[in-house]
Amino acid sequence: MDKTGAFVISLDFELYWGVRDKRTIPSYEQNLLGVRRVIPALLELFAKYEMHVTWATVGFLFCESRKELASVVPRHLPAYSDEKLSPYPYMETDAIGEHEQVDPYHFAPSLIKLISSYPHQFIGSHTLSHYYCLEPGQTPEAFAADLDSFHRLTRKKGYAPSSIVFPRNQVQSAYLSLCKKKGFCSYRGNEQSWMYHTRGAAEETLFKRAMRLMDAYVNLSGHNNYVSLQRSPDGMIDVPSSRFLRPYHPRLQRLEKWRMKRIKCDLTHTAEHNRLYHLWWHPENFGNHMEENLSFLEEILQHYSMLRDRYGMQSLSMEEAAAKWNHQEVRHEVLV
Repeated sequence: MDKTGAFVISLDFELYWGVRDKRTIPSYEQNLLGVRRVIPALLELFAKYEMHVTWATVGFLFCESRKELASVVPRHLPAYSDEKLSPYPYMETDAIGEHEQVDPYHFAPSLIKLISSYPHQFIGSHTLSHYYCLEPGQTPEAFAADLDSFHRLTRKKGYAPSSIVFPRNQVQSAYLSLCKKKGFCSYRGNEQSWMYHTRGAAEETLFKRAMRLMDAYVNLSGHNNYVSLQRSPDGMIDVPSSRFLRPYHPRLQRLEKWRMKRIKCDLTHTAEHNRLYHLWWHPENFGNHMEENLSFLEEILQHYSMLRDRYGMQSLSMEEAAAKWNHQEVRHEVLV
């Protein structure tokens, strides 16, 4: 059988840990509480269309209680120059509840168990603490300690994640060898276009953000699909991002057809040229305007289903893509 195109989906599951330095709980509460309905709905959609998905999960979410959360604090902590980036002083405040039933913002063991109960859903890593690999003050020792604590916690819970997504897409190439030593095989790199390159929050200019927003509606950076996956010298496979699925916004409602057209054209080009396309977002993004976001996603999945029937396009998790994609290419010569 000839090589066929592939559609990869990954979700960054982080709850309040992912926005703690930028948002207050009241200002983001609808999204944080809405995710309790969003995730079951996503899982039903993924099951309906037989989608293979990676859920890159912040390690703190596995904890059952405040006591367990305190027990997984790493030996070495990041000393970020921007102190608000560190979650550890925050963890000592009364903002953290005793368990998931009274604190749905910081704990999610029940949701992780639900995800794991569905077919073709893979639990990946988003680091223990939503660790920022490119921010001043953090060190390799602190990152290694974060990964060690993540692995101890997840193994205790019965999981063995083999993929990692770097928070805020702060891919630190010097840390890939550490990831490999800790048992990871794949990671999500960034798009090749300059507008998606990042060296930390200091380089996240308004101009770059504006260009990325425009790129969601008009093809500025290309289709961002891939003929092959790159392997680092340490053996980590890059399953790079193609597009962030931006959430619905009422002010941009008139542009929704362009946002949909952008993604459908990307997917069609991917299927026609036997490439790989990687879409990602946060489940929390769907917590507000849930129906509009789910409807938009289902239209994308319906388009994928058509491409699967017409071209044999396949759905792969990050883990499956890392294991299969290049091997498939080796077996079958492809002219692009």
